[in-house]
Amino acid sequence: MTDDFSGLGLSSKVTEAVAAAGYDKPTEIQAQAIPHLLEKKDLIGIAQTGTGKTASFVLPMLTLLEKGRARARMPRTLILEPTRELAAQVADNFEKYGKNHRLNMALIIGGVSFEEQNKKLDRGVDVLIATPGRLLDQFERGKILLTGVEILVIDEADRMLDMGFIDDIEKIVSRLPPRRQTMLFSATMDSQIERLTKKFLKDPVHVQVSRAASTADTIDQKLVRVGSKPDEKRAALRARIEASVGLTNAIIFCNRKRDVATLARSLQRHGHSAGALHGDMDQKSRMETLDAFKTNKLTLLVASDVAARGLDIPAVSHVFNFDVPVHAEDYVHRIGRTGRAGRSGVAYTLVGPSDSKHLDAILKLIQKPIDWLEGDKPKPAAEESDASKSDAEKPSRGRRGRAAAKPKTESRTRAQAEAEAALEAPVEPRDKTEPAPKNTRKRAPKRTETPPDDSPFGDAGPIPAFLLRPARITQ
Repeated sequence: MTDDFSGLGLSSKVTEAVAAAGYDKPTEIQAQAIPHLLEKKDLIGIAQTGTGKTASFVLPMLTLLEKGRARARMPRTLILEPTRELAAQVADNFEKYGKNHRLNMALIIGGVSFEEQNKKLDRGVDVLIATPGRLLDQFERGKILLTGVEILVIDEADRMLDMGFIDDIEKIVSRLPPRRQTMLFSATMDSQIERLTKKFLKDPVHVQVSRAASTADTIDQKLVRVGSKPDEKRAALRARIEASVGLTNAIIFCNRKRDVATLARSLQRHGHSAGALHGDMDQKSRMETLDAFKTNKLTLLVASDVAARGLDIPAVSHVFNFDVPVHAEDYVHRIGRTGRAGRSGVAYTLVGPSDSKHLDAILKLIQKPIDWLEGDKPKPAAEESDASKSDAEKPSRGRRGRAAAKPKTESRTRAQAEAEAALEAPVEPRDKTEPAPKNTRKRAPKRTETPPDDSPFGDAGPIPAFLLRPARITQ
């Protein structure tokens, strides 16, 4: 791996901007990917979060875009991002590293007026950064022509699939010219991603700097045992926050959006500086909350998984999983918000009684153990079963304790005996020469003689009572 950016083949304008930003040595993904991208090869980049994936495609794109000029409504490059926050972050990277270039950039995301976006598109853009939904909206309005795209980047491809964007991506790619350079970046690699690469990329170079779905060694991971009730979990979270050494700021993840606002309000009531971030918030509120967290006006950011991918906040000291993530891959992305750029970080995961299945999936994915906080390790399965057995044998102390303490088999036997006694009540047989029918539930009414063998009813049993009623003749 090269020791500095000057050996990667980047233009002098780009290397000067990188040096001005304070970076002197490329990360592993940057050192491996940039030379291939400068040769205009298709590429699949697999790396855990926080390894500099964004710069690995932004820097070579800036170098390649130095030649050529943008035309109205025909972007030269297209970068697809799953969320507005990620798209805005990539735009920040282009502004930071492209300060020596005269390149036009447009950010096409929801929550922003179409009018402002249309003005930029009409002037012509070299770089178009977009979320799939808003891009298709603009395309259908006739505001964008994709036939001039030279470079396509599908960022956070696994997250795109999780969010259901696969159909939108296929529509977008079908409108691009076949002769283009395509890059696909992801933190994980599964069969769906492989199908995407076969469909969209041509003879791609594979770059994988770490095992898929691995966690950074700079993160100290711990499990915290909690109860199942929400108030117990919130109390345990507050206790862990207050006991954490060196906590400067933290992101707290919830599985459900409705729990994000509830938890943020609870932390605020207990004197913590906390804000909420989830997908149902409007774009202005989301950006204001993120800015407040980045500038240390907020200490705690309670978020759904919309904030789990790609948020570039290098100084996050702690991550708390208020809920164990349902998808094991989300655990990797969540805790990847801390321990970035070589810094150390701490990640706590609150584990309730019903979370064992999801926890097992996480341990299987990352292939390394996570220690329990001292004193929080669950009881062995044998002890738990013994305890539950002894609890079951204890008599109930409720108002009906004595009745509840009696074995259920005894009550069932008495009920069965009463039912059998009722069934054995004497019933007058229809023919004194034959025994009475067994298991008759009530005394049968006296019947007439059985019909002859050629009876239309087809058997020798009694005639139904409703057929013996006299018919009413109406005139």
